[in-house]
Amino acid sequence: MSDQIKSIVDNLNKEPFKKNYNLITFDSLEPMQLLQVLNDVLAEIDPKQVVDIREEMPEHTAKRMLSLLGILKYKPPGNATDMSTFRQGLVIGSKPVIYPVLHWLLQRMNELKKRAYLARFLIKLEVPSEFLQDEIVADTNKQYEELMEAFKTLHKECEQLKTSGFSTAEIRRDISAMEEEKDQLIKRVERLKKRVETVQNHQRMLKIARQLRVEKEREEFLAQQKLEQKNQLFHAVQRLQRVQNQLKSMRHAAADAKPESLMKRLEEEIKFNSYMVTEKFPKELENKKKELHFLQKVVSEPAMGQSDLLELESKINEINTEINQLIEKKMMRNEPIEGKLSLYRQQASIISRKKEGKAEELQEAKEKLANLEREVSIKTNQTRGLDGTEVLKGDEFKRYVNKLRSKSTVFKKKHQIIAEFKAEFGLLQRTEELLKQRHENIQHQLQAIEEKKGISGYSYTQEELERVSALKSEVDEMKGRTLDDMSEMVKKLNSLVSEKKSALAPVIKELRQLRQKCQELTQECEEKKSQYDSCAAGLESNRSKLEQEVRGLREECLQEESKYHYTNCMIKNLEVQLRRATDEMKAYVSSDQQEKRKAIRQVTLEQYTKNIAEQENLGKKLREKQKAVRESHGPNMKQAKMWRDFEQLMECKKQCFLKQQSQSSIGQVIQEGGEDRLIL
Repeated sequence: MSDQIKSIVDNLNKEPFKKNYNLITFDSLEPMQLLQVLNDVLAEIDPKQVVDIREEMPEHTAKRMLSLLGILKYKPPGNATDMSTFRQGLVIGSKPVIYPVLHWLLQRMNELKKRAYLARFLIKLEVPSEFLQDEIVADTNKQYEELMEAFKTLHKECEQLKTSGFSTAEIRRDISAMEEEKDQLIKRVERLKKRVETVQNHQRMLKIARQLRVEKEREEFLAQQKLEQKNQLFHAVQRLQRVQNQLKSMRHAAADAKPESLMKRLEEEIKFNSYMVTEKFPKELENKKKELHFLQKVVSEPAMGQSDLLELESKINEINTEINQLIEKKMMRNEPIEGKLSLYRQQASIISRKKEGKAEELQEAKEKLANLEREVSIKTNQTRGLDGTEVLKGDEFKRYVNKLRSKSTVFKKKHQIIAEFKAEFGLLQRTEELLKQRHENIQHQLQAIEEKKGISGYSYTQEELERVSALKSEVDEMKGRTLDDMSEMVKKLNSLVSEKKSALAPVIKELRQLRQKCQELTQECEEKKSQYDSCAAGLESNRSKLEQEVRGLREECLQEESKYHYTNCMIKNLEVQLRRATDEMKAYVSSDQQEKRKAIRQVTLEQYTKNIAEQENLGKKLREKQKAVRESHGPNMKQAKMWRDFEQLMECKKQCFLKQQSQSSIGQVIQEGGEDRLIL
């Protein structure tokens, strides 16, 4: 307790309290002063707690302090009864209650300041469910919860930034660089504006550029949305394939199974599960409970040394020898009935062990099967993620192999046909080359004949004319075709427009009627809303009045309760003081000397007489010391004067020696017989 008080006093004497207490003054504080000290510490943690205790009701003070201590997660020692004493001690300012609270608060100031700051924003206000039925209240509560979550995220980011080690100098440098870049960009934009203003229709061009940018952004958004929808479609197709495969496998299993086999399988599963539930699991649970009880017992026992372990080993050996002796005695008896029973017991134990072993093997096999199925599903998901196809199983795989075989035979046939085509293509290439050579020879011969006849170039011009006429005919055909297509397109568009008009006419009529209905309904809605608002305002005013009355009555009730508790506490204090005074008077008046000695007055009188005697002895000693000092004052003063003269003489000698060294030409100092002489 003394160490606790010492640490409290040390912390209170530091910043920011500066109380200048010592152990005696702090321990002699009255209950109200002690409560004020506690309130000052709480006010340092939470500035809302700055209150003068003398101007506040004791009940309000206790309630306020208890609520803040609950927020700070202070746990008073003890159970529910101790909690009531803790509350009562906090009201009356009891030292055994307040000292631990002060010690706990002063040891964790920084942590508690942070907790109190967060509590202002993170303690949720409980709204009654009947008020949440109102839409406005529900929306406000939802916004309040969203703001609370946003505050949590922002506070976490702030703490991460504080601990991340970012320097403010770097951030300021980045901000200044960004501001310079901003200024440069503003100047650049102004220059570009000045250039653009000289161009004709620059506003229209800017508007078109803005629309182009918006459309590009919309195009990017639509492309991203399209990609997301494709991914969703792909995942949906994969999910559909998986479900279809599962359905096929289940149908296949159901087609192969018979009711008798299903019933047998179900009966076996029921027997196995009933065995596990009724026999195996209870035994295992009982064994685990025994192990837990044994371990708790071991933990609760004190730490064991080497001697304790040796004693336990000796006890175990003794018990083992006793068990062996009992077994030998039992075997010596060798009763026939007991022998038969032992055989049956052995057989039953062997069968039960085998049963347990098989059950464990079956459980392990089921676990292995589940693990293998899990691995198969993981592998299928991996293969599906790689190429987007399903893994084939059973009959599907066989059908797939048969398809591959048929496709391989078809591939071989097609490959043979391709080889034949390649051989034929080689022959045709060779014939084409021969025909080209012949054509070139014939052309040379034709040119030679044309030169002889004097009509060179006739064949070339004739070919060109034929080619041009062919091209002209193709262009004419294309023109006619395009005109026909355009006329057909116009006809189709006209027919479509007429069809759409005829189809939309009844819809437009219905839309007009619906618009009229909508206007009527909006008017009715506004009227009903105004009626509702007026009614709600009246109810709200009545509710506020009732709440004010209830609040006033509660405050009066709390004040009366606090007055009642305060008067009870004062009555108890006065009763204790009266009891002490009556005990003191009884002890002082009684004829028994022992009781008189126990009285506070007698004890204090003896203590004061003892202190007076000690002080008188101390005064005698001090007077004797003063007398000795007065007697030795004169010789001591003479001795001090002699020492001062000696110091002056030595200083003079030192000065002379220094002058001798600095002015060696003026004179010389000679030492003879312990005396110094100066010769000029």
